[in-house]
Amino acid sequence: MVNFNGSLLQGEQYLNHENRGLRYGDSLFESFRAINGKLIFWEDHYLRLMASMRILRMEIPMDFTMENLEDKVLETISGNDLMNGPARVRFTVFRNNGGLYLPTTNDISYIIEAKAWNQPFFILNEETYEVELYKDFYVNPDMLSNLKTNNKVLHVVGSIYADENGYDNCLLVNNQKQVVEALNGNLFVVKGNQIKTPPLEHGCLNGILRKKLIEILKKDADINLVEEAVSPFELQKADELWVTNSVIGIQPITKYRKKSYENKVAKSVLGKLNALARLS
Repeated sequence: MVNFNGSLLQGEQYLNHENRGLRYGDSLFESFRAINGKLIFWEDHYLRLMASMRILRMEIPMDFTMENLEDKVLETISGNDLMNGPARVRFTVFRNNGGLYLPTTNDISYIIEAKAWNQPFFILNEETYEVELYKDFYVNPDMLSNLKTNNKVLHVVGSIYADENGYDNCLLVNNQKQVVEALNGNLFVVKGNQIKTPPLEHGCLNGILRKKLIEILKKDADINLVEEAVSPFELQKADELWVTNSVIGIQPITKYRKKSYENKVAKSVLGKLNALARLS
């Protein structure tokens, strides 16, 4: 059961071949967790969605308040019998039908989906997790790359490459050969007491978990958090590498080429992340 423009639908046709998200990727989305009817980091996801809609010149409806959309998300979760457990939510916004590249309207529609998730809180997956650089195509270092749009062809073909070659994930680079992010999240590099993450101007996603981890790490007097360029050479010098997003939390990388990594710092940060999630 999905929520289309405020109405719960089950099996009805509500999209067609003229959908601009399908035709042009003219669409944005937010993915986040819900636990027992509580939306994790909802305010941050809402504000990012509103800012992204403004950048793409989408018309924001008058009823797109944080409270009203939260109610619509909760209706969707309830309609899928997921109020008493963990759920994964996807909120998609797309410009309405009409036009070619130039739309005939900037009005939007939205879809909310909710599916059961396997863990109520962020946990650390300590199983083998191997990555490789994906260099067939590059991330553009601009503001559009910071947005969570439906233009994810790079991430799709990168995921196919990873699957065909037995990797769990790939790291993406921009056209300046700087490491930007993983296929499904932001990247953090731990070396001694320094933790580095690529800056937004290099083209990484403006991730909500990235933002929250930066907040946590900057409060730790024993950690030097920097937003700086990450070169491929640095990866094999690091003590730890993490992939982060709003659904998995922190995923430690265990192997890149001949280098194996620890996860001690990731473990220490995870408790603080779950505490912050409970307060959100």
